[in-house]
Amino acid sequence: MSTAEPTAATRAGSAAGPAAGTQTRRTPGLVPVKETLRSAERRPRHPAEPGTPPARAPWSFWRLLRSELGLTFRRPRNLLMLAALGVVPVVIGVALRVVAGEDGMGGIIEDVAGNSLMLTFVSFSFLVLLLMPVVVSVVAGDSIAGEAGTGTLRYLLAAPAGRTRLLAVKYLNAVVFAYAVTAVVALSALATGLALFPAGDVTLLSGTTISMGEGLLRILIAVGYVGAGMAALAAVALALSTFTEVSIGAIAATIVLIIICQVLRAIPELGSITPYLLPTRFTNFDAVLRSPVDTAALGEGLLAFGAYVVLFGSIAWARFSGKDITS
Repeated sequence: MSTAEPTAATRAGSAAGPAAGTQTRRTPGLVPVKETLRSAERRPRHPAEPGTPPARAPWSFWRLLRSELGLTFRRPRNLLMLAALGVVPVVIGVALRVVAGEDGMGGIIEDVAGNSLMLTFVSFSFLVLLLMPVVVSVVAGDSIAGEAGTGTLRYLLAAPAGRTRLLAVKYLNAVVFAYAVTAVVALSALATGLALFPAGDVTLLSGTTISMGEGLLRILIAVGYVGAGMAALAAVALALSTFTEVSIGAIAATIVLIIICQVLRAIPELGSITPYLLPTRFTNFDAVLRSPVDTAALGEGLLAFGAYVVLFGSIAWARFSGKDITS
């Protein structure tokens, strides 16, 4: 009896494990792992339930947007399109400079020849109805359909990016590119105008003369307005991009839609629907060439742009949030 008691005590002591303050975990087939109480307290007491989405860092949205912007502005195709848009105002300015010396020239040629800032508004008038929308449509229409076509959309959503967040990033990327397109046209036209035509006071369409500084401010307002119009068009292209896995299809559909709107605007009998067509509001930037600035026309245009963004943004979200991602 006396020898059995120490043996039992010895076995009990060995079963208790190491010294106090440590625990021993035994996993079948593996070497025991010693863990201090302090390290054990660092483990989550209530592990996440299966199916719970992982926590997302608050800055992950902006990191994803920065990555998307980097890809957009490093892509050779997009850079070539921006460069082509920058060349067009130069061509327009040189052509107007050549014909400005001929007798009997008036109207827009006389306005541009009289002041360098007017070339910016003339360039917008030529480009805002077709060429600028085409460039914006290429980027916005490729946003979702391009990812699906190359098979990277599933990987973006598995990151996890989240469908709503990914859609918002794609749209903001298209908006930034739309304003970049507008700024490139404005800066190219302004530099060309200052190089080819005299600078000074600006005579507006209403006949009022303003200073060059105020003229530059009005160009800035026009850039903001035209950029908003291109952002509204980007929402249309993004919505169409969610319905296909072929980016050229979304791009072509957007361009065809713009052309159809231009044709409808040219038919006098359809004048009742003209105010509701998006391209109708693109040219309202000329409100800054009046004294005072026609804020009513600018406000109506911005309201129409906002309505298009809400409508087609909702369509894009409804389609993308419930879409089966197969590629």
